[in-house]
Amino acid sequence: MDYRKTNAPTTTVTRDLMELSSDTSNIYETVAIIGKRANQISVEIKNDLSKKLSEFASYNDNMEEVFENREQIEISRYYEKLPKPTLIATQEYIEGKVYYRNPAKEKDKLQ
Repeated sequence: MDYRKTNAPTTTVTRDLMELSSDTSNIYETVAIIGKRANQISVEIKNDLSKKLSEFASYNDNMEEVFENREQIEISRYYEKLPKPTLIATQEYIEGKVYYRNPAKEKDKLQ
């Protein structure tokens, strides 16, 4: 997923808690859902960054050979400018792009 194309803000935004928790009617459940999705996004971004930076890995222990690589710097800047995973997850939740279910509630409905 290209996280640059998300319309999540890059800074912190104050949210209306009642509006945010309208789907679940429980703010704690909503925060747990957003938190789990943020962890998934964080792992995804970290794996992507590690994969891109592994191309530049140096296997020599010689400190004299350390040099600046412009491509590596550009990749790092790109990931630094991305919105934080919590902001991306919150935006996805607001837009209805996050699938979630609560097995405890489903179990109660069946009985």
